[in-house]
Amino acid sequence: MLYQLHELQRSFLNPMTALAEAGAKAFSDPHNPMSFLPFSNRMAANYELFYRLGKEYEKPAFNIHSTIIDGVEVPVLARVVVDKPFCKLLHFQRFFEGKAPADPRVLLVAPLSGHHSTLLRDTVRQLLHSHDVYITDWVDARMVPIGAGPFHLDDYVHYIQDFIRFLGPQVHCISVCQPTVPVLAAISLMASAGEKILPRTMTMMGGPIDTRCSPTEVNALAIKKPYSWFENSVIYNVPAKYPGYLRRVYPGFLQHAGFVAMNPDRHLNSHYDYYLHLLQGDDENSDAHRAFYDEYNAVLDMPAEYYLDTIKTVFQDHALPLGVWHVSGTRVAPEDIKTVALFTIEGELDDISGSGQTEAAIDLCSGIPAQRKQHFTAPGCGHYGIFSGRRWREVIYPRLHDFIRSHS
Repeated sequence: MLYQLHELQRSFLNPMTALAEAGAKAFSDPHNPMSFLPFSNRMAANYELFYRLGKEYEKPAFNIHSTIIDGVEVPVLARVVVDKPFCKLLHFQRFFEGKAPADPRVLLVAPLSGHHSTLLRDTVRQLLHSHDVYITDWVDARMVPIGAGPFHLDDYVHYIQDFIRFLGPQVHCISVCQPTVPVLAAISLMASAGEKILPRTMTMMGGPIDTRCSPTEVNALAIKKPYSWFENSVIYNVPAKYPGYLRRVYPGFLQHAGFVAMNPDRHLNSHYDYYLHLLQGDDENSDAHRAFYDEYNAVLDMPAEYYLDTIKTVFQDHALPLGVWHVSGTRVAPEDIKTVALFTIEGELDDISGSGQTEAAIDLCSGIPAQRKQHFTAPGCGHYGIFSGRRWREVIYPRLHDFIRSHS
């Protein structure tokens, strides 16, 4: 019922946000006489703020159309190469005039944890300079017809295995945040089965491999509440207006409310600063605010089965580090991985995946020789800084680049 009430609220808000958008443009357009009134900038700022707070945020585009390689601009086209019901594998194909460089092939596994894969836009943009990049683009569960069946954590693992087999043994896997767990499971199971197609490397960035290490507020919530609470309190059926009608999901709007509730003061101050920037005509800071919240406010619904499996397996049972996780009846045994090099990366100030949670993979993968394993903690870096922003580009990426090259 809550999902339906949310949609009803949206139907009331949409006309008002459209009116607010029109008002903001009317009082800021230099071709409109109203913009020259003494109070026009304040009216425009009021309308703009209301519009941004009330509008519905759609999935953003990657907007990556070119990259610079050896000082030359190279066109880039993102295209779907594998199309599954719950995920599309995108290839950012680079077009060269001459022979293409033999850059390492990278599978970038984006998190399925509320935001769209475009959250890794900066990650992709930086990797493209010297890598052949593929990324998992997860589908909003409300857009997947119920006839496609359920999607469990086990299915996530199998999807990753299929993508690795499709890309071949030259691929390097990079997982960011939540997918570190299913990626490690996928590669472990393939190694246990004696498969020849295994990645050359696996890089795990800010993920909950073992949430018993330095538990964060996110981890604490999953432990304090029983499994039944999550099943009964945050799972709803998709309304009739979407293709996924009746599918059970963890709705995006509830996830977004949780994101904001973690740092309400920061978001309140950010919107107030945005209002001041509008009054001052500070376009640079205003544009930066819009760009951030266009991404941050765009959320997707997660399949209920996958979400509940993750709560129980990863956060409550600690099944992976305890060695008791079974996927489709087979135990996940990271110690069976022998040939895949491992790089774990954490942020010193990460308040989502605490210190040591990702590094735990080093000990779990005991079959990998010590010289093929390494860890790096980025100083002064929070969770999002691991894969986006200046510290990602200047501190983390060079190490990742060298690690992949050294094992290619």
